[in-house]
Amino acid sequence: MNLNKLMKQAQKMQEQMTQTQAELEKKTVEVSAGGGKVKVTANGAGDVIQIKIDKEIVDPEDVEFLEETVLTAVKQAIEQGKALAQSEMSRITGALGL
Repeated sequence: MNLNKLMKQAQKMQEQMTQTQAELEKKTVEVSAGGGKVKVTANGAGDVIQIKIDKEIVDPEDVEFLEETVLTAVKQAIEQGKALAQSEMSRITGALGL
């Protein structure tokens, strides 16, 4: 493989990765916790973009449960967002055997 062809291939891959990263910011995953009472939405860039908490789960006598539920949902949403990104990037790099 000559150097020019390799450079063009690398440039094309870089363009695809940049485009995919922009698209990942628009793709979302939603995670529910606490029996669906807490919902967290994250994007493919790993950013939490929304948290919804049902009134029924808010108990002033048990704030710790709400905190743990929200934290669990946030962690799962970020993890799923990163997994989505990894999957999309693997499509690009897989073509080159990276």
